[in-house]
Amino acid sequence: MRPLRYTINVTLDGCVDHRAIEPDTDTHQHATAALRRADALLFGRVTYEMMEAAWGPHADMAAMPAWTRPFHEVIDPAKKYVVSSTLAAVDWNAELITGDLADSVRRLKAEPGEGLYVGGVRLPLALAELGLIDEYEFLVHPRIAGYGPKLFEGLPTPLDLRLVNRHEFGSGAVALTYEPKTT
Repeated sequence: MRPLRYTINVTLDGCVDHRAIEPDTDTHQHATAALRRADALLFGRVTYEMMEAAWGPHADMAAMPAWTRPFHEVIDPAKKYVVSSTLAAVDWNAELITGDLADSVRRLKAEPGEGLYVGGVRLPLALAELGLIDEYEFLVHPRIAGYGPKLFEGLPTPLDLRLVNRHEFGSGAVALTYEPKTT
């Protein structure tokens, strides 16, 4: 059974708007290494469309800093699953997932492999509520955004986690990796 890992950039005040974060070489290298550990990526519609526009086959990589290219080289060919009730079709090495979310994700997790990665905001909230996320990584940036969206806003019950890894970056960002506590 392959684990489902969630990773997200977040400011000190819990903002998960990607525009609130200043990317850098170290955090991009970290994200690239994380994606290399994934057999496939799981996105909701909004994250899929945003990532495809930024990193997909029509992305203007010539306009991007050279240190972002390794991330592109990993994410572009990666297998992707897109959870959506509004999209009729997807491309960019993606397969559309419709129907029961819990059953679909359990089937993906049951396949052999290194793991699945999920990103975004709303889909991970639903997956956390279902107890399907095996590992949470919060890349906490030393910034207070002063606005939202906030991390796990609307989670109906608390989720207790235990710290399993910590990595500090020269920028002051810290990657904190947690697993759900078992009772």
